[in-house]
Amino acid sequence: MRKLQNKELGRKSIEQFRRSERLPVVIVLDNVRSLGNIGSVFRTADAFLIERICLCGITATPPHREIHKTALGATESVDWNYFKETSEAVKELKSAGYKIIGIEQAEGSIPLGEFMAKRDSKYALVFGHEVKGVDQRVIDECDYVVEIPQFGTKHSFNIAVSAGIVLWEFTRQKK
Repeated sequence: MRKLQNKELGRKSIEQFRRSERLPVVIVLDNVRSLGNIGSVFRTADAFLIERICLCGITATPPHREIHKTALGATESVDWNYFKETSEAVKELKSAGYKIIGIEQAEGSIPLGEFMAKRDSKYALVFGHEVKGVDQRVIDECDYVVEIPQFGTKHSFNIAVSAGIVLWEFTRQKK
């Protein structure tokens, strides 16, 4: 085996990215405080050709030097918008036909491996605050709550890791 060089990876230009068919998934960041997490989510959204990111509440917005450190330019390719309240984003997405999915540990949650994404449906995935998680008022508005099964002593993943796991599974199912 030989490690591929960057020029062999077939990366899209920003223009090619913008013309590409997107996965019908929107990421909603509900009061995420870590600028590194925000940048990492942008980078992951770029990798999986996600439609856009909704930044809500205290979640910082580009341009920001600390977001750029982990986004590595993905703030230029991935569409995003800001909402003062997460409930505003959820309301807009629901009216546009998206199914709202909270990524959270909750009563009645569906383990990620058991959730079957429908090919003809659009989804908005809500990831919450690093300590408090997705706000209960937002959970109340969700169509589903999906949980990433965990087996160790910790009961949560970093937001950026959660986004990567969930987006990989949604991409795998929808492609």
